Amino acid sequence: MRELIWFLFSTGGLVVAVLAGTLWLRSRPHSARAPRFLFFVALAYAVLTIYGFGEGIGRLLVAGINPLTAGEVPPGRTAIVVLGSSGYTARDWADGTYSVVNRVDATRALEAVRVFRMVEAEWVISSGGKPRRDDPNEASGITLRDAMVTLGVPAARIIVETESRDTHDEAVIIAPMLRNLNVEHVVLVTSGTHMRRSLGAFRAEGVRAIPAIAREPYSAMSWSDWILPSDLGLWKSSSVMHEIIGLVYYAARGWYAFR
Repeated sequence: MRELIWFLFSTGGLVVAVLAGTLWLRSRPHSARAPRFLFFVALAYAVLTIYGFGEGIGRLLVAGINPLTAGEVPPGRTAIVVLGSSGYTARDWADGTYSVVNRVDATRALEAVRVFRMVEAEWVISSGGKPRRDDPNEASGITLRDAMVTLGVPAARIIVETESRDTHDEAVIIAPMLRNLNVEHVVLVTSGTHMRRSLGAFRAEGVRAIPAIAREPYSAMSWSDWILPSDLGLWKSSSVMHEIIGLVYYAARGWYAFR
């Protein structure tokens, strides 16, 4: 499901849609629907590749959720849960490996470290497995842990979770871990557009978390980035559409609690 969504909102999805429309038009040259389909594809992808479009919808997902301040976390034993997206593993000719966080997880690691220092949390749970079992990259729970240790969080205070494959899995797996830690407060760290679905998934498992949104890793640098089609715009739109579809899917499956 996740792979299909990412493909539809990608350059590959555009190529396949145009190719399908072209073949349809060649096989039925007098069809009125084929040209309309091609026009719709061109218009849809033109809009999706504009950064301002994806950013505008994305801000609706983040509405009411602001960067965390110290006063929002009450006194008491606190655990931070930081959700990973994916790691990256480089390889040499001798099959030696070196794994790092991607740009999205770099901002999440930084936010988790900021919150750790601000609230003096007892524990940090670094979460994220491989989306597919055959994924050649290191699990994000491990790369996030390594990044946070490099940034100053003691390794002994970090618990790593790598069995999950998606946000629902993370909520299901982490909820009993939190109960065993006997913490009073939970701070959830993830990206802004991902936060609403994450909070609902954890609520469905009985965990009411305090949101701590990471800064946006990709942003428009000039006015032209906001209004002209670009790879950045398509990435932003695909991220936002993935979250919107994910919210609907989680709600339908009973994986999302609104309150």
